[in-house]
Amino acid sequence: MTSTLQHGGAPRSSNAESPGEIASRTEKRPGRWLALGVLVLAVLLVAVDATVLGLATPYISEDLRPSGTQLLWIGDVYSFVIAGLLVSMGGLGDRIGRKRILLGGATAFGLISVLNAYAATPETMILARALLGVAGATLMPATLALIRNLFLDPRERSLAVGIWGATASAGTAVGPIVGGFLLEHFWWGSVFLINLPVMVVLVVVGIRTLPESRNPNPGPWDLISVLLSLVGMVGTVYAVKEAAAHGFTWPAAATGVLGAAALHGFVRRQLTLPVPLLDMRLFHRRGFSGAVLADLLTVLGMSGLVFFLSQYLQLVQGRRPFEAGLAELPAAVGAVVAGMVAGAAARRSSVRTVVSGGLAAVGLALAALTVLDRSTGYPLIGTALLVVGVGAGLSFTVTADVILSSVPKEQAGAASAVSETAYELGAALGIALLGSIVTGVYRDFTGPIGTPAVARESLGGAVESAAAMPTATGQALLSSAREAFVHGLTLATGAGAAVLLATAVAAWILLRGQRLEGTS
Repeated sequence: MTSTLQHGGAPRSSNAESPGEIASRTEKRPGRWLALGVLVLAVLLVAVDATVLGLATPYISEDLRPSGTQLLWIGDVYSFVIAGLLVSMGGLGDRIGRKRILLGGATAFGLISVLNAYAATPETMILARALLGVAGATLMPATLALIRNLFLDPRERSLAVGIWGATASAGTAVGPIVGGFLLEHFWWGSVFLINLPVMVVLVVVGIRTLPESRNPNPGPWDLISVLLSLVGMVGTVYAVKEAAAHGFTWPAAATGVLGAAALHGFVRRQLTLPVPLLDMRLFHRRGFSGAVLADLLTVLGMSGLVFFLSQYLQLVQGRRPFEAGLAELPAAVGAVVAGMVAGAAARRSSVRTVVSGGLAAVGLALAALTVLDRSTGYPLIGTALLVVGVGAGLSFTVTADVILSSVPKEQAGAASAVSETAYELGAALGIALLGSIVTGVYRDFTGPIGTPAVARESLGGAVESAAAMPTATGQALLSSAREAFVHGLTLATGAGAAVLLATAVAAWILLRGQRLEGTS
C-alpha cells in the first residue's frame, strides 16, 4: 500500500499498493462496520478492566491487606506481562489468524476475570492480574490488525481507528460508573465479573461476523524471540520500578542488566531471522518511531494521575465509588469526541499539529492540577480532566493511525503490537516512577504516637487504622495521611506535566512533514 507518511518528495517504497488493495477502495468489504462493532467490544473489555481496578483499590487494600509494594504490583503486573507479550502475540496472530487469537484471548480474559474476582490473598491477586495480562496481550493487537484488514480505504480506516479509540475512552467512563455502582451494592470482586457478559457477546457475535486474516507467508513463530521479548520487557521494567522505590540495589541492577541484555538479544535476533517476529526496519521511519515514542511518554506522564485519582476522590475527598466514577467522566467524554474528529483534523492541518497540540493540552491540564489540596472544588478537577481527555484523544488516535497504516497489512499484527507495547510500557513505567513518588512522600507523613505500620503502607491502610483508634487520634492520623498523599500526588502530577510538555516538543520535531494517507 502507499506509505501513510509522505516524506517530502521521497519515493514511495516497498509499501506500494497492490492491485487488490486498490480495488478494495471501490469494492469495500460488506459487513465491515458490524465487524468493527465486535472489535470494539474487545477494546471495551480491556478498558473497563483497567479502570475498575483503580476504583476497587481501596476495597482490595482493606480486604486483602497488601503491603504498599504488593499494592503497586497489583496495579502494574498486568502492564508488565502484557508489555512483555504484546509483540509475541501480535506476531502469533499474524501467523495463526487474528480472528482465532482474538476469540481465544477473549474467552480466556473472561474466565481469568473470575479468578481476579475471587482472589483471597495479595499473592493470588497478583497472579490473577499476571494471567489476565497474558490473555489481554492477545486482544488489542488483534483488534487493530483486523481493522487494518477490514478498512483499506484510508479515510474509512481513520474513522474506524477513531471509533476504536473512542470506545476505549468510553470504557474508561463506563468502568468507573458501573464499577462504582457495583462497589456500593456488592463486594469488590463483582467489578471483575462484568467482563463475563461482554466476553460472551464478543465471542458469539464474533464467530459469525469477523473475517479471518493472517500473513500468507508468516514464517515460524520463533520461541526464542518470544522468551527474549518477555524476559527483556519484564526485567527492564521491574528494575526501573525497584530502583524508583528502593534505590539502586544489587537485585534491581542485576535484573535490569538481564532485561537489557535480553532486549539486545531480541533486536539482534530479529535482524538475522529471515522472517522476524518484529521487523525492526519499521523503526527506521521517523514518523513510526515518533508516534511510538509519543505514545509511550504520554501514558507515562499521565499514569500518576490515572492510577491515584480514584483514591484521591474517595479516600481524601470522601466521595462514594459511584460519585467518584461520575467525577472522572469528563476525561472519557473529551477523549470520545476528540477521537472521532482527530483524523479529519490531522488531514486539514497536519499530523504534528494535532499530536503536539493534544500533548501540550494534556501537559497544561496536569500542571493546573498541581494546586490540588484536600478541599479543591470539582470545577477545576472536572475542567482539567476534560482537557486531558480531549488532548489524549487527539494524540492517541492520530498516532495509532500513523503506526497502523505505515505497514503492509500482512504485518499489521506486529505493528499494532508495537503501538500497544508503547502504551503498556508507558503505563508500567509511569506507575513505577510516578507511583513511587506518591508512595515515597506518603510514607514519611508524621502521624500520632501509636500509628501502625500498615497505615504507612497505603492511604487505604490509614483509613482502616483510623477507624479502630479513638476519635481524636484517628482524625489526627487521617489528616496527616491525607495531607501527605495529596502532596505526593501533586508532585507526581507536576512531573507528569513536565513529561507531557517535553513530549509535545519532541513530537513537533519528529513528526515534521508527516501526513496521513489520503490527505489531498
